[in-house]
Amino acid sequence: MDTKELLKKVRKIEIKTKGLSRHIFSGEYHSAFKGRGMSFSEVRNYQYGDDVRNIDWNVTARYNEPYVKIFEEERELTVMLLVDISKSAIFGSTAQMKSEILTEICAVLAFSATTNNDKVGVILFSSKIELFIPPKKGKRHILRIIRELIEHEQDEKGTDIAKALRYFNNVMKKRCIAFVLSDFMAKDYEDPLRIASRKHDITAIHLFDKAEKKLPNVGLLRVEDPETGEMLWIDTSSRSTREKYEAWFEENFNYFKNVFNKSGVDTVSIETSESYVKALIRFFKKRH
Repeated sequence: MDTKELLKKVRKIEIKTKGLSRHIFSGEYHSAFKGRGMSFSEVRNYQYGDDVRNIDWNVTARYNEPYVKIFEEERELTVMLLVDISKSAIFGSTAQMKSEILTEICAVLAFSATTNNDKVGVILFSSKIELFIPPKKGKRHILRIIRELIEHEQDEKGTDIAKALRYFNNVMKKRCIAFVLSDFMAKDYEDPLRIASRKHDITAIHLFDKAEKKLPNVGLLRVEDPETGEMLWIDTSSRSTREKYEAWFEENFNYFKNVFNKSGVDTVSIETSESYVKALIRFFKKRH
C-alpha cells in the first residue's frame, strides 16, 4: 500500500469513528469507566438538596451562610488496546473483513478515550508480540495507531493470546483499562488473564463472522487455513462436516466465555454483520 492510499484510508476511518466517538461514545465511555477518585474543586452556596455532609463549616462560619464543597472526578486514565492481528482476522463474508471492523472499533475506543483526556496505548499480537505503542495522548498519536492497524503486516502464523497477556502484565505496572480484541480462536490463556484481571479493568471484544459460526452448504469448497497457510478441500454438503465445524466454533466460544467469566472480565460478542455501534452502546450502558 502506497503512502497516498494509506493516508486516504486513515482519513476515512478518522472521519467515521471520530464522529461516532464525539456524538455517541464519549459520554457513554466516561460513565462506564470511572476515574481514580474524587478531588476537591471549589465551594459554592448551599442549595436545597445538597448533601449536608459536604458543608464547608469554615467558609460557612466566615460568611455566615452555608457553603458546600464541590468535588470532581479525577480522570487521567490509561487505556490499552490488545489487538489480535493474526491472519484469521483477514476474513469476511460481509462487506468488511474482521480486520477492518477491528480497526474501526479500536479507533472509536481510542478517540473516545482521548476526548476524555485519557492516554491510549496498543499491543498488536499474533503468535508473537508484533508491536507495542506506549500510552500517550493526542490526535496525532491516535492517527499513528490507526496507521499501524491498517498497514502492519505480521510475519508470524497463529495466535497466542496468553503471550499477549503476559507481555501486557509485564509492561503495564499501573492499573489501566484494557480491551482485548480478537476472534479468540485460541486457548490456554486462563492463567495470564487471571493475573491481569486482578490489577486491571479488562474487557474482551469477541468479533466473529457468521460463516465461522455456521458453514454454508455450497458443495466442495477449497479454503486456506489463515493461521497455517494450508490449503484444504471441504465438502460443505456433508452434514457431519458442517456439524463438526459448528462444534469446533462452539468449543472455542464456550472456552472464551467460561475463562473470561471465571476471571470476572466483561465480554462483548459482535458478529460482523451486526452494528458494532449498537453492541458497544449496550455494553457501555450495562456498565453504568
